[in-house]
Amino acid sequence: MPLDTASCLADLAVVFPGAALLSGADVPARNLHDTSFLPDVSPLAVVRPGSAEEVAEAVRICARHGVPMVPQGGLTGLAGGAHPINGAVCISLERMNGIEEIDPAACTMTVRAGTPLEVIQKAADEAGFFIPLDLGARGSCLIGGNIGTNAGGNRVIRYGMTREMILGLEYVLPDGTLVSGLNKMIKNNAGFDLKQLFIGSEGTLGIVTRAVLRMHPKPGCVNAALCGLGSYDDVLRLLAEARRGLGPMLSAFEVMWPDYWALVTETVGTRSPLAGRHRIYVLLEAQGLDEAIDGPRFMAWMENAFEAGIVEDAAISQSLSDVKAFWGVRDACAEFQTVLGPHCAYDIGLPVAKMDDFADACRARLVADMPEALSVYYGHIGDGNLHIVALDRAQAEPPMARISGIIYDTVRDFGGTVSAEHGIGLLKKPYLSYTRSAEELALMARIKAALDPAGLLNPGKVIDAPNGKTDT
Repeated sequence: MPLDTASCLADLAVVFPGAALLSGADVPARNLHDTSFLPDVSPLAVVRPGSAEEVAEAVRICARHGVPMVPQGGLTGLAGGAHPINGAVCISLERMNGIEEIDPAACTMTVRAGTPLEVIQKAADEAGFFIPLDLGARGSCLIGGNIGTNAGGNRVIRYGMTREMILGLEYVLPDGTLVSGLNKMIKNNAGFDLKQLFIGSEGTLGIVTRAVLRMHPKPGCVNAALCGLGSYDDVLRLLAEARRGLGPMLSAFEVMWPDYWALVTETVGTRSPLAGRHRIYVLLEAQGLDEAIDGPRFMAWMENAFEAGIVEDAAISQSLSDVKAFWGVRDACAEFQTVLGPHCAYDIGLPVAKMDDFADACRARLVADMPEALSVYYGHIGDGNLHIVALDRAQAEPPMARISGIIYDTVRDFGGTVSAEHGIGLLKKPYLSYTRSAEELALMARIKAALDPAGLLNPGKVIDAPNGKTDT
């Protein structure tokens, strides 16, 4: 189908008057990029629908004129999945904001795709429930993007990824068909579970417009400990004991290597709750039902960890403000852009037992290639997710391709995945074969071709479009 941008813009202007359609110099700066640090790209236009029907109409118009589309949400993605494409129309879900229903009997919340995660968390809390999905960008990321990337976050060890909290989904297909499957039942085994195609597909198969989220009972108490340990073997022992001794109460198990700890406590300036230095650090959290019962249980478990020689030192929460302060150490990575300047951020998955060996090998390979390389390691180790921040202090701009090649080669050598929770987008696409077999990649391409034969929806992201569109 020939590209007809002028007619496309004219038709869009009829349906989307005024600020609902922005083009040329009127395109906001925020829509020129996401958080992947890729160079700014000016799209053909930005459409800002206010309803699912308007999203469908925008897609139909673009498809009719052969104009590619890029779905955009909060633009907090780190892999380039929402990054604009030259000549494409960005379909922004920012006006698709709002909570439509909270159903206490079903423990569900129905939300529009442009609703910020933090708004959803607060609404659930006020209703006496809990939304377990949580990540540092909670105030600016939108639930549609969380669904599109199958976001993970801090509590996957207990509650699973975003996929686990989605009961129903409404979405627009690449031809503009609006599909509504807003199921509210946990048990619904009627045919294919179609929503799974769109969760984690990064807007390449469809655009999410509404979702039914599964809520959980609000925890009656939260206890946490920030621990200093003498070895990674002790980390594995502590994790095993936490799973056994705390059981379903265990809601987070975060590990920070010494390079991360030094950076956040010395350079960022976050106050350390621990005295002295340790080989490695663990933040663990347990959510219980009753402080009078679960508080002493948590304390007794920590005492056993001390007596077993697993923990060298620990700060144990006495209040929710302590819990928040402990998480402040882990969330201090949000300040890295300020204190480090331009850097490369990585989100990988590895067998838990190999993570320390991987960190040692990766750090050594980076320094061997770039003597002034700095890399720090931290993450959600309880669910096999490691984060890396890396740069070459000898260069003003980090050599991303060079650093990525070293890190992802090492991931492949250790049998890991190039993406644990951030998606593939543009940045990880060249390395997807490190994680997926040729047969899996071929099947992904067949699914893309079946749903988007013209290759117009988020072309070039994750996998190549059927017609070879890869413009970025």
